[in-house]
Amino acid sequence: MNNKSIAVVGAGYWGKNLVRIFSELGVLKAVCEKNPGTIKELSKAYPHCVFYSSLKELIANKGIKAVVVATPAETHFVLAREALLSGKHVLVEKPLTLSEKDAEELIAIAQKQNLILMVGHLLQYHPAFIRLIELASAGDLGRINYIYSRRLNLGKIRREENILWSFAPHDISMILALAGEEPENVIATGGNYLHKKIADVTTTHLEFSSGLKAHIFVSWLHPFKEQKLVVVGDKKMAVFDDTLPWEEKLLVYPHQVKWENNLPVPTRGIPEKVSIPYAEPLKLECEHFIGCLANQKQAKTDGAEGLRVLRVLNAAESSMNNNGLRINLKHSETTTEAGRESLFIHPTAQIDNNVKIGTGTKIWHFSHIIAGSKIGENCSIGQNVVIGPDVTVGNGCKIQNNVSVYKGVTLEDYVFCGPSCVFTNVINPRSEIKRISEIKPTLVKKGATLGANCTIVCGNTIGSYAFIAAGAVVTGDVPDFALMLGNPARQKGWMCHCGNNLNAKYQCPKCGSIYILKSKKGLQLLK
Repeated sequence: MNNKSIAVVGAGYWGKNLVRIFSELGVLKAVCEKNPGTIKELSKAYPHCVFYSSLKELIANKGIKAVVVATPAETHFVLAREALLSGKHVLVEKPLTLSEKDAEELIAIAQKQNLILMVGHLLQYHPAFIRLIELASAGDLGRINYIYSRRLNLGKIRREENILWSFAPHDISMILALAGEEPENVIATGGNYLHKKIADVTTTHLEFSSGLKAHIFVSWLHPFKEQKLVVVGDKKMAVFDDTLPWEEKLLVYPHQVKWENNLPVPTRGIPEKVSIPYAEPLKLECEHFIGCLANQKQAKTDGAEGLRVLRVLNAAESSMNNNGLRINLKHSETTTEAGRESLFIHPTAQIDNNVKIGTGTKIWHFSHIIAGSKIGENCSIGQNVVIGPDVTVGNGCKIQNNVSVYKGVTLEDYVFCGPSCVFTNVINPRSEIKRISEIKPTLVKKGATLGANCTIVCGNTIGSYAFIAAGAVVTGDVPDFALMLGNPARQKGWMCHCGNNLNAKYQCPKCGSIYILKSKKGLQLLK
């Protein structure tokens, strides 16, 4: 990479540090900053730099090969996207974006343009953390059971983001690196004290499928500064404390818990100081970015790593906004081969293991898909829907709010289930008697419509494109294309596949389709 080919966008609170480092490394070409006072101040300190007040002017400079974005988080996506589309490599300060969809778009653009996209998760480049990762990877700590981080201070208090988004990304990034996996569940709570809509204190709990658990406590309303990461292994324990002198930043405690007489007995050892060569973490991060540009090498904290952190942040935010609701992230591992970008699952939805969900499907607030269930492509699952266990839902189905699709029910393609429609699976239920072996199957065939608040008694088949009116109670098989009303439901006519009533000659006055009667099975489309 040629010298002086990097530009920094945003030279405020943190951006000025990036300006300093890249200047010291001899690669700073330009700075983009809207504040005239800041430009005047920086132009004296860095007379060799070109200064811009807009990104459009900056990216027009073909001599600039890479852009570093150090602006407020809500601007990251727009600025990074514009820089990538102009053919420039990008380093974005944390968080990568505020939206997972936006992050995925940036990753896709960078891949298509063969560009480096890196996220400024600074502590991944701290020599103490690098050494900690080495100890963990070598097995010196044994099996990691628990990770605990605290990032506390009095200020800097922000109004564009809460404490979770301001402080926690670094801790999440470190925890994910140590865990080597993404969490299965996220639980978060917070306290808003200075502003009713902005959390000043949060605690976040991460649960991993391996059994590892992690806890993150962040606050900008704390009487003293604390930046501590505690890693508890079954052989040793390690503490990375960034507020201590350099030679004490990483301590390893040979503490263990041994079992005697079937009781856990803690044994203590003398803490060991871990020797770490001194280097400024920010300088190491910037050098890593420069190295990636020179060698076209993927960054340690690339866009994918930034997206993983973002998923945890968004899940924590959703949990916090729903009074500590457990948010399950496992669905990110149960998507189809086409990938996560074609599947939407609301953070409050619960997706169990051993679930298959087709591309293009959307699952909304507070719904629960239970193990063993299969949902086809391009389905819409509304709010507060329960599916399973072991239920099959075809392609293109729409299940509206407050519907439970129990074991024994099968929905073929393009079935519509109206709000609060009811399925049963046992004829004579008793709370004190288990009748799971007496489940009677219900089949709803292709294209059928079940109206709002209707009830489908188990053991029956709803024919293709049948139409069950709102509030009807179905107690027997329903022919194809039949219109059913009342309690108990009785046939009151025939319906076209387009959803309109047929006349006496089995013709649709709307679309012109013509049908013939096929005995008890119902109608068959003729043309």
